[in-house]
Amino acid sequence: MKKCMIILFTILGLVINAQNVKIKRGIVSLDGIHVAKISDKSKVYTFMDLKETPIYTIEFVDKSIVDSVRDSYIKLNRIYNQDKTIELDYISPSAFSGEEKSAAYTSVKSLRIIDERGINIKNLDELFKNTPKRKLDAKTKEAYTIRTKVDKLNITVNNVGEILSNGKPVGYFTNLPPSFGSEETITDKTFVDIEIYDANSKFIGKYITTTKQIKSAGGKVFTLYREMSGRASILKFPTYKAIAERMAIMDPNFIKVQEKVMVGEVTKDGVQK
Repeated sequence: MKKCMIILFTILGLVINAQNVKIKRGIVSLDGIHVAKISDKSKVYTFMDLKETPIYTIEFVDKSIVDSVRDSYIKLNRIYNQDKTIELDYISPSAFSGEEKSAAYTSVKSLRIIDERGINIKNLDELFKNTPKRKLDAKTKEAYTIRTKVDKLNITVNNVGEILSNGKPVGYFTNLPPSFGSEETITDKTFVDIEIYDANSKFIGKYITTTKQIKSAGGKVFTLYREMSGRASILKFPTYKAIAERMAIMDPNFIKVQEKVMVGEVTKDGVQK
């Protein structure tokens, strides 16, 4: 009996504390009480008090990290103190909620910067003092690790198909189609594979235009593009840079980051000049 009463009061507590967040004509309401106003300009949502004084903004970010792995989060910024912008996770009341509703819902339920009395400046400032860490899943963390390594390589492709890392030649493409352009995507389907060689003319791998697959000389296979249900196509037609980056991931020996250590001349006393 006692256990049942505890469960009952727990459920009642959840129901009582479950505030109903609604937005109508730019006004944010909690359980029917107007608490804030919101406006949208170029996908940046500005939250204001009821006197229409702008307090903070929320911007939604959805970006590709590596290939089809994407990351979605928000950027939060104070209008009265723009010393920094912080990146945070957000929540939505449902899978079909738009950004405006998600911004308000996150402000109330997750960040606690809007309550029944309006915008809570104290809680807002506390977020900037003690910013919570984002909760990334293992797949996203791994993608960011790969992205960091690839960015350090700073891979580019010039107008003759040469692959460069931090401005230095490290390899090149062969069997380039007539439509080749270093900044263009590969749309031509050819029966001759686009091959990749390192700076010493060693075969590294190839890109098969008909299947959108990269095959390394070591036998690894990666499909750059897969049709994804329910969302826009990602890397449907990859760039030459994307292919070179993926090959660098598949074969770490393709591009090695070498640090030059300058060793000075040592005297008899063991002192380096």
